[in-house]
Amino acid sequence: MKKVLLWLKHKIKHKLEHWSWEHIKGVFKKHGLALVVIFITWEILEDILFPALFIWLGKNVSPWFYGGAPVSWLLCLHPIMVPLIWGVWIKLTGQKNDNDKKQ
Repeated sequence: MKKVLLWLKHKIKHKLEHWSWEHIKGVFKKHGLALVVIFITWEILEDILFPALFIWLGKNVSPWFYGGAPVSWLLCLHPIMVPLIWGVWIKLTGQKNDNDKKQ
């Protein structure tokens, strides 16, 4: 049980670290505004919209979907999705940060 509580504490701390001002400023300085917008948008999707969707589906479709709400808070998909969306952004625009100009 102690291992589960330590794992849960680590997951919550990891989620909250991404919302720290220092982390957001670091991402902005290194990669520019585009990645900050992608990252914040994904975190809002992951932490607010996905659980709300699962709760709505649990109410209107099947109660089994209620199980997806806490899972979406514990499951951390940004290490996969943010780089994937960032890669698509780079392919579409041809620039890695706001300082690069497409010629």
